[in-house]
Amino acid sequence: MNRPERHAAILRLVRERPISTQTELADALRSEGHEVVQTTVSRDVHELGLVKVRHETGRLVYAFAEDVGLSEDVSAALSRWALTVEPSGQLVVVTTPYGYASALAQAIDVSRHGGIAGTVAGENTVLLVAREPLTGADLAEEIRRHRLEGAA
Repeated sequence: MNRPERHAAILRLVRERPISTQTELADALRSEGHEVVQTTVSRDVHELGLVKVRHETGRLVYAFAEDVGLSEDVSAALSRWALTVEPSGQLVVVTTPYGYASALAQAIDVSRHGGIAGTVAGENTVLLVAREPLTGADLAEEIRRHRLEGAA
């Protein structure tokens, strides 16, 4: 099986049923006759941009980032993890509790916000780069609003 065929099979499987782990995904592919190893599945998940979302059963399952309404998730993540929000020029510095910056940056990245060119995460700091003509102050204000929405 070549890569495009494997990717198509993964996309179909994720649409058809809840799949929680790479092992489950590899097993599903094998049950259809595709020979795969976990490292290949891991790379495919990354290349396809699959994200985990909460399924109606309560389990985390793979989904397509573009199919997920993440604005509520970003607001909840900001409410939960953003301690301070400080603008500087085209940048916004968001501090988090130690170890949570990466999770917050990922939630922001997956949201594909049109005003954010990118994020950089440390251990307890996320740097957001505002896309022009948006300023850091404008973006910080929006981040603060999202943070309050997630707390409501």
